[in-house]
Amino acid sequence: MKNSEAVEAFVALGQESRLNIFRLIVQRGDIGLTPTQMIEKLGIPNATLSFHLKELVQASLLVVERQSRNLIYRPNVALVTDLSEFLLENCCSGKTCAIKRVNKKVACK
Repeated sequence: MKNSEAVEAFVALGQESRLNIFRLIVQRGDIGLTPTQMIEKLGIPNATLSFHLKELVQASLLVVERQSRNLIYRPNVALVTDLSEFLLENCCSGKTCAIKRVNKKVACK
């Protein structure tokens, strides 16, 4: 992953409503959510939601599929995985390590 791709994803997630939308969609995984379902859960107006979804799709964080009359939004798992790997690439001075959580902090084994 290039720095510019990571920056684009982080910029898209750097707004609270978009982060909330993304996290909600990630919770549904490959099932995804329709805009109507997102509006019901988050209480975001339709026009505002459309703007935020467009930004997340443009940053490749979400994929969208038309099913009949509905749009289904899902996380782009490949990009999220690449982004995670990009962030941890130099963990433990570049050595292979297993990440574990210790008291809500990440530590290398």
